[in-house]
Amino acid sequence: MSTLTTQQDSPKTIKSLWQAVYWVSYPFGILSFVLPIYGKELGASALEIGGFFSAFSIIPVIVRPFLGRALDRWGRRPFLMVGLGGYLISTIVFTFADSVLLLTIARFIQGLGAAFLWISAFTIIADIAQATGRGLEFGIIDEATNRGAIIGTTAGFVATITMTNLGLSWSTIWPILFVCYTLPAALGFFRGWQGVYETKPPEVPEAAKSKPLSRQLITLMLIVLITGASYAMVWPLLMVFLQDKLQAEVWSLAMAYLPAALLGAFLPSRMGILADRLGRKGPMILGLVIGSLATAIIPSLRNIFSLALLWAVETLGHIAAAPAERAFVADIAGEDVRGTSYGLYTFAYFLGGVVGPLLGGWLYDNHGHASPFYLNSVVLMIAALLVALLLSETRPRENAL
Repeated sequence: MSTLTTQQDSPKTIKSLWQAVYWVSYPFGILSFVLPIYGKELGASALEIGGFFSAFSIIPVIVRPFLGRALDRWGRRPFLMVGLGGYLISTIVFTFADSVLLLTIARFIQGLGAAFLWISAFTIIADIAQATGRGLEFGIIDEATNRGAIIGTTAGFVATITMTNLGLSWSTIWPILFVCYTLPAALGFFRGWQGVYETKPPEVPEAAKSKPLSRQLITLMLIVLITGASYAMVWPLLMVFLQDKLQAEVWSLAMAYLPAALLGAFLPSRMGILADRLGRKGPMILGLVIGSLATAIIPSLRNIFSLALLWAVETLGHIAAAPAERAFVADIAGEDVRGTSYGLYTFAYFLGGVVGPLLGGWLYDNHGHASPFYLNSVVLMIAALLVALLLSETRPRENAL
């Protein structure tokens, strides 16, 4: 069986990629909730909890600029398989993680998987999708991630509540959870191996090759760097902050997040269609403004109902922006340097992901629990202005179909 995509293979490749991403996403949601809590149980400080999230981003920061060029030279599929394999191995390591050090190592390996998987997935989509349908295709892949995460999170919380009622401790619950998550991670690896074909375009003459860096991409990288750092600054601390402020159990917080998770599972493709019809800049600006306003309100929350409403609104902004942003990169990248362009774009995001959690943990410990949230609000509003003033619209015309 050839591993080079033909026009007839493209639907199968997209379907298999959707399934692979769906299965490996099962632990994503519950990790966001329980990793800070479990780390706290193991004696981690706020700075060390931030370190779990920085550890995830360090490997992508190191390899992404070089990895993109490698995709353009050797193809997308081999690197996709390394990414899926990295997620599988990290799930196994999480199973045995009974110390801060082992949790950090597992996050390093998971970061390696992320470094390879998402740049490969984004580039495959950009190779296959028609220019006027890129927002839709990126939204569909976002839905795969979110649906896997919501199902995996729901199953994980049901299992955890059951085990807690049986009197089991976190030292017992944690490995049982991740033994169970190993199966879907293995299924994701299998689907990628079986069904994702190579999509690398044919080589072009040296004189016709595109330049990966442009003013548009450099500007976007700057914006993504500061927003990535800003988002990463608050998310690791959010569960701890809400527990301290609302005195809520983690199960209550998970239920409050459910409406937002459902939006993320079913709306990204529809938001991607809007980006294809109305343009890329508008959804990007809207997402940043909504994120800014929502983060500013977090320190004033008084109950779980208001938290659920706020999370839903914030998620709506995010899922409007994400497909548009990824389609924007595909619009400005030459087809022979798509891997390089996505490598640089995601490098900027993960560089922010290294700095942000450490800064957030330091602010939380030394300058008040609300300070990271207020700083994030200001940064996101500035980023929205930068998108409006510095980026040019790239939406292809309808007659490009």
